[in-house]
Amino acid sequence: MSYRTAVIKQRIEFIIIYPIVFLGKIYGRIRPLKTPTSAFLFSPSADLGGAIKVNADIAECIKNKKPLIIFTKKPKNNGFIKLFDGFQCLDLGKKIDNKVYHFVNIFYRGVLASWINKSKNVVIFGGECLYFYKMLPHVRKEVKRVELCHLETWFPYSIGFIDLISDRIFSTLKLKEKVIEQYKANNVDEKFYERLHFVENKINIPAYHEVNNTNLEVVFIGRGSAQKRVHLIAAIAKSMNEKNYPVHFSFVGDVSTKIPANDFPYCKFYGNVKEEEMLNSIYQQSDVLILTSSYEGLPVVVMQMMAYGKVVLSTAVNAIPDYIKHNENGLLIKATDEKEIVEEGTELLKTLIDNPSLKNRLGLKSREIAIEKFNGELFCKEFSKFFV
Repeated sequence: MSYRTAVIKQRIEFIIIYPIVFLGKIYGRIRPLKTPTSAFLFSPSADLGGAIKVNADIAECIKNKKPLIIFTKKPKNNGFIKLFDGFQCLDLGKKIDNKVYHFVNIFYRGVLASWINKSKNVVIFGGECLYFYKMLPHVRKEVKRVELCHLETWFPYSIGFIDLISDRIFSTLKLKEKVIEQYKANNVDEKFYERLHFVENKINIPAYHEVNNTNLEVVFIGRGSAQKRVHLIAAIAKSMNEKNYPVHFSFVGDVSTKIPANDFPYCKFYGNVKEEEMLNSIYQQSDVLILTSSYEGLPVVVMQMMAYGKVVLSTAVNAIPDYIKHNENGLLIKATDEKEIVEEGTELLKTLIDNPSLKNRLGLKSREIAIEKFNGELFCKEFSKFFV
């Protein structure tokens, strides 16, 4: 969608829904926010996922501002809800994530806009949250609006709101470059380029412990969404087991329904792991993180495994090659055909089995990079600037 078309669509929607939004604003004045705040953080849910973890990290960085965390979608597992303990949270998922009663979704835009507009020196933040964009036309112009992007999925839609966003933050340089290309293609005013920023995500850097597994321990950690193509990982597991390679494959996340039943004997399923201690143990005891995604930003799990000094084996998509350099600090699958991805993934894992020293060298180099780029102090320093 072009910039002009997206803006026109957004403005038409504003006019059509305004009466319901106005009613919401009246209700918001009658029922004001119990605990006033100058920071409103919009997050889709508290489900397991890298983007949600980053939202929680940002909330922690500005805890002194007592932010209100607003969840806008029905949760699937709420696996990260404990990360938001101690914060004022408002879960609107059941109320507004319902197409049958969509007018309620519109009504709450007015309610929230009323609370936001009444606050002083207020900042609203959206982390991969559609409802954040829906809110933007209804808050006063003086409100600072900060958007965080991890994937380019939103770009055709979000371009219609760029005149309403104060700062756009990208978790990889490649994403920022993609938006610059989009702006150029749409002849966007140069003033909007100044609103683009790049900030690395953060992780906690664990202590390093070398492990010596009898079999090569390969793990996938993530969601079972189509982009992850976990069936290819299961196919690699089958291929390696049929060739009697000393390897073991584990899966963390809601992925079992995405893998053919015939491949189950080659896979161990943990399901959604909510206990941080257990998840850290899985990180620690693994040798390799494997990803066969069709597209990616920079998943937090990649950063985490880099920090643990593990090998990341991934398809060479989007931002992954910016952080994982083939044979320098990880391994990249260059193939794009699914059958060839399975073959190349199998061969690369065989290389690690045959060369244990290579596994250690790649992992330690990744850890060095993680310590340099993903430390929490730098992360909080950068994000705090946007909430002043």
